[in-house]
Amino acid sequence: MTIHEQISAAITDAMRAGDAFRRDTLRMVVNTLYLTEKKEHRPLSEDEALGILAKEIKARHESADVYRAAGRVDLAEREEAEIAQISGFMPAALSDEAISALVDEAIEAVGATSPKDMGKVMGYLTPRTRGRADGKMVASMVTIRLSVR
Repeated sequence: MTIHEQISAAITDAMRAGDAFRRDTLRMVVNTLYLTEKKEHRPLSEDEALGILAKEIKARHESADVYRAAGRVDLAEREEAEIAQISGFMPAALSDEAISALVDEAIEAVGATSPKDMGKVMGYLTPRTRGRADGKMVASMVTIRLSVR
C-alpha cells in the first residue's frame, strides 16, 4: 500500500471515529500530494511522497517555533499535534550508528578523498536517508569524515 493510500485509509478511519482534527490534518497532506502530482503531470514515487511529508513536518516545526517566539503557545501546540499525525506515516528514523555506516559506505562507493567530493557523497546518501534522517546532520557527518581524510 502506498503512502498516499495509507493516508487516505487513515482519513476514512478518522471520519468513522469522528476525529475531525486528524481528518483535517491528513486531508491537508493528501491535498499537497495531489497538487504536486498535478504539477508534475505524473504520479509521485514513494520517495517523492516521503520528501513531501518531510517538508510538511519541517514547515510545521518552523511555524511552531515562530508561534512560540510570538507567545502563541496554543497555535504552536496545534502545529506540534499536526506533526505527530504526519510523522506516523514516516519510516522509522535511522540511528546515529546507521547513518555513520551509510556515510562510510557512501564515501567508499564514490571514492571520496577530500571535502571537494561532498556533493558526490551527498548525492549518494540523499535518496537513502530521505525522510529517515535530518539532512543537516548527515551533511555535518560527511563534512567531518571528509575533513579527516
